[in-house]
Amino acid sequence: NEYQVKDWTGIQSTTLPSHFARFTIYDKFGRSELAKLKPLKKSSNMGIDKSDGAISVNKTAKFSTLDAPGVKQPEPTKVDISAIAKGGKEGLQGRRANASTGPRIEGEGGVSIGEDSFVKRTANPSWLNDRVSVYETIKARRQAELDGKKPVEITVTMPDGKVLEKDKSGNAFQAWTTTPYDVACTISQGLADSSTVARVTYASFVEDYSLAEDGMEGEDTLMDAMEDAEVSSDASSKTLLWDMTRPLVGPVSKLELCKFADDNDAKTVFWHSSAHMLGEALEHLYGCKLTIGPPLAGGFYYDSYMGSDAFREADYSPVEAEVKKITKQKQKFERMVITKEEGLELFGDNPFKQEILKTKVADGTRTTVYKCGDLIDLCRGPHVSHTGKVKAFAATRHSATNWLGDTDNDTLQRMYGISFPDTKMLKVWKQNQEKAKERDHRRIAAKQDLIMFHELSAGSAFWLPHGARIYNKLIEFIKDHYWKRGYSEIITPNVFNLDLWHKSGHALHYKDAMFCFDVEGQEWAMKPMNCPGHCLMFANSIRSWRDLPIRFADFGVLHRNELSGALSGLTRVRRFQQDDAHIYCTEEQIESEVLGALNFMKDVYTTFGMTYKLELSTRPKKALGELELWEKAEAALANAMDEFAGKGGWRVNPGDGAFYGPKIDIKVMDAMDRVHQCATIQLDFQLPIRFNLEYNTGSKEKGKEFARPVMVHRAMLGSVERMFAVLCEHFGGKWPLWLSPRQVIVIPIHAEFNDFCDEVRQKLHDEKFYADVDVSKATFQKKVRNAQVAQYNFQLVVGKSEFDNGSVNIRTRENKVEGEFKVEEMIEMLKKLRSEFK
Repeated sequence: NEYQVKDWTGIQSTTLPSHFARFTIYDKFGRSELAKLKPLKKSSNMGIDKSDGAISVNKTAKFSTLDAPGVKQPEPTKVDISAIAKGGKEGLQGRRANASTGPRIEGEGGVSIGEDSFVKRTANPSWLNDRVSVYETIKARRQAELDGKKPVEITVTMPDGKVLEKDKSGNAFQAWTTTPYDVACTISQGLADSSTVARVTYASFVEDYSLAEDGMEGEDTLMDAMEDAEVSSDASSKTLLWDMTRPLVGPVSKLELCKFADDNDAKTVFWHSSAHMLGEALEHLYGCKLTIGPPLAGGFYYDSYMGSDAFREADYSPVEAEVKKITKQKQKFERMVITKEEGLELFGDNPFKQEILKTKVADGTRTTVYKCGDLIDLCRGPHVSHTGKVKAFAATRHSATNWLGDTDNDTLQRMYGISFPDTKMLKVWKQNQEKAKERDHRRIAAKQDLIMFHELSAGSAFWLPHGARIYNKLIEFIKDHYWKRGYSEIITPNVFNLDLWHKSGHALHYKDAMFCFDVEGQEWAMKPMNCPGHCLMFANSIRSWRDLPIRFADFGVLHRNELSGALSGLTRVRRFQQDDAHIYCTEEQIESEVLGALNFMKDVYTTFGMTYKLELSTRPKKALGELELWEKAEAALANAMDEFAGKGGWRVNPGDGAFYGPKIDIKVMDAMDRVHQCATIQLDFQLPIRFNLEYNTGSKEKGKEFARPVMVHRAMLGSVERMFAVLCEHFGGKWPLWLSPRQVIVIPIHAEFNDFCDEVRQKLHDEKFYADVDVSKATFQKKVRNAQVAQYNFQLVVGKSEFDNGSVNIRTRENKVEGEFKVEEMIEMLKKLRSEFK
């Protein structure tokens, strides 16, 4: 009687099933109470009440958010309420697939849709020709539509501003006829042949072009898989990736011709096309039922249904040989628009493709397929012009997975691959893979006794003494920067009542990644992030404009309930620490604070010997907050980046900002030119609203006495655990002196010098160096070799001459003899190297 339920948690639907359901209701202060399980009565009036003053709960891509009076949140994604109505303990859980909340096809429990669609391995099954026959029938219909299009003269502007209007023969460029390849040929044939894909920014579309008719308005059927694989793109709503052989459909304000060697989009397209070739080979050799085959950040894979069969390493060679045949045939990649009904007919033999069509393509709409050889696949594209572009291909590994990531669904077989436009690139890649194996942080950490894991605490590293030395030194390194840069270190609790996460908006969509437990009848959780706790600290006192900026820094321990199958060394763990800091500042201080964070980042990664690239991710379609504030914030970030890196020293990633604010993505490259995203700088307009954070502006004008601060999330290392792994592989286990867990070892040539060596070790210890003495009975040569293998930075050899002179003879781990130095001189030299982060 005290509360009025305005909406059902996580459900945006006009009807509800007559099952038991769990729901959360919020009072006017945003506090939640868990209602008891009650049967829902069927009613025609159980939809969403959006009356004035109502508070309702929405589901977004990352957080749960509240609709409150005057604050409109993004439209929620559609939710399958059947997963909730089954009485699952946790209700709607968000991103993790599990037995009660994973993506379902239909009905109760796991679903097998593959069944007998695959019985046994069959080479070149008859349904390949049947599918091609249906394709040709549909193609005739599309061609009739294209024949009715009116060619219109267009112009094409290149990145340097040059406007092109005619081909080499003097014929005017025309919509529906001229392709990016044709345009490239006017510049040079070599450019046209070496370009993988075009990035097209249209000034406008011709009148008879429709995105809907062209199958471009629906959902990309591979988008989920590409997001999971963290595949990024420079394309946006205004700029489209376009096949080199696909006719243009309007005047082009900017045409970029992208090559594999220097463009990420080109690599993504190249590997996506290679995935299709892999799929074609699998169909030819085994008659697999293909499901999805997305590109990855470095390669690709294809999932296929094979019943109870599975891939083996022996399958790699036949697959590679078949792909080689496909390459030699130079099969064209053909794009074709289809209706949903045509797609269901086209893929009548493949229940997985049919399910994608039923769930991803709305009735009455269109989507696209691509054909190469006799492979026809649901795909948004674009692709390379023909299969001959893929000059080098290798099957790299295989694994088992499940349809839609749900372990109760069909088991699928996944084969991974890599490909290049040149055989030399594949050779270099294989060499780098061997180097990467040697540098694998798990191998090095085990060899150097740095960390261990145990099944009784899976996903949480045990830091052995030498590993803890590196871990603590990294934290100390950042803390020294905090002291110099005006940060205030704080300590926050590890566990919170779940109401905090309801208030911050994380609970609904992130709860399944949290460790939750009962405390005296209330639900609590271990914190997976620090920001809500920092907001509580900001709100604890009355803040003035004179106090800002406030820079809270926290190395609090965080826990995230990662799936056991996703755990991987130190790169994906359940327990970790971040060099997490949140800056609360005024709108006018954004630029200076971001510039300070960028300079902080530069100092950190220059010390590590790593390079970096900057990207400004701007306002997405479903952004929260006023447009004016977004534009002001983006301009401040751009100005800071211009001052930091210079104009042209960074690039824009349009529409890829978080819904709560724009961000700067910092991508660092290690010694093997691998890209890592560890550091981050993000603006947040929403948490200050959710926690009602304010500061006194000092203004006497009514209504302007208080204002909301802008919150800047920033991290330099990111997770200390992950940065440890990155640096371990970056240095190859050869830690620089300042970070090394084994800095110096003193080696006596004879036992009579052991006491003197102990004295030298003690002096080094007093200066906070990690020093040891080898008093074993091994030979001198063996001691030196052991020290080199253990990666001691320096070996201090003591013989009779050194003993008599109070000195040591210095050798490096590369076995370079530096010569004899007095002990005090040696210590001063090491202190200088350490202070210079060498």
